[in-house]
Amino acid sequence: MKPAKSQRRYLRGLLVTLFWLGVWQAVSMLVAKPVLFASPLDTVRALRTLVPTGVFWSAILGSLGRIALGFSLALVLGLLVGVAAFRFSLLRTLLSPLLTMVKTVPVASFIILVLVWFGSSSLTVIVAMLIVFPQIYFATLSGLGSTNRELQELAKVFRIPALRVAWQIYRPAMWPYLTGACASALGMSWKAGIAAEVIGNPANSIGEQMYLSKIYMDTAELFAWTLTVILLSTVFEKAVLWLLRRVGK
Repeated sequence: MKPAKSQRRYLRGLLVTLFWLGVWQAVSMLVAKPVLFASPLDTVRALRTLVPTGVFWSAILGSLGRIALGFSLALVLGLLVGVAAFRFSLLRTLLSPLLTMVKTVPVASFIILVLVWFGSSSLTVIVAMLIVFPQIYFATLSGLGSTNRELQELAKVFRIPALRVAWQIYRPAMWPYLTGACASALGMSWKAGIAAEVIGNPANSIGEQMYLSKIYMDTAELFAWTLTVILLSTVFEKAVLWLLRRVGK
């Protein structure tokens, strides 16, 4: 049964992919101007030209490193600050207006401010961290708040060590919230990070190459870089979620 279901799922995914590739090809044929809308074949050709170059791999490594660092910092800080805010209500009250501002202020405003204050070299890291941090923080608070109170009381009665309580009682309650927050935050970190690179143009970045593609009106190359971002974001998301599920078990 399971292999059959798996095969149907993959076949359905393949058909959906082929459908949208057909739509993409049809639109490019209707527009009939590659400079405005490149076809799938033009995009693949541009990507095939880019892959062997050092510029391609240095841009990938640069963007991946910055976004991964920003996400990792947000994950660690969100967990630590969330635990502290759960423990101390005063800290939670003090952080509330600041985090509300971070959630509501447009990403473009953050990008410009960070660019003015810190320059382009650290722009991607800081923007990705600011986008992810509130989601991890609130997920940590929600997860800790959902912990079974009877188990907490039992831990106090039997004087179970604090680290064991944290790992055996609080972690299982918090982990589904954390995994869900990461699932949505991972994609947002890539969107915000690449947008920051397009505006700030840091060296060795995908955003810089996308900006150059726009300057030279090379739509096929722009599509190729966009496809690269989608693939990188998908692989990065699956890898992080797999790791979180392993730790959660």
